[in-house]
Amino acid sequence: MKDITLQEAQELVDHWIKTIGVRYFNELTNMACLTEEVGELARVIARQYGEQSFKEGEKANLSEEMADVLWVLICLANQTGVNLTEAFLKTIEKKTNRDANRHINNQKLNA
Repeated sequence: MKDITLQEAQELVDHWIKTIGVRYFNELTNMACLTEEVGELARVIARQYGEQSFKEGEKANLSEEMADVLWVLICLANQTGVNLTEAFLKTIEKKTNRDANRHINNQKLNA
């Protein structure tokens, strides 16, 4: 398996949607799907790292749930014209400028 870029991931999802998935769900449906997938990810994290335990038959599928979140996020990006590579790089720059000293000077993090 090879590494792929965010752009390649967006292209792969778009190709799959157009050849197998018939069409994108509308943006509101995909937002609801994203919320659902984040909830499923939260459930796994609560059971794997929190105080909850897995129910009989449940499995720790953390990577699968993260990938499901990413899939729907990519769908939303594609259908709204967001280039995730550009958006992500802008976020890194924003956080770097805003938080250059914030975390290193946070006594809570350096205790």
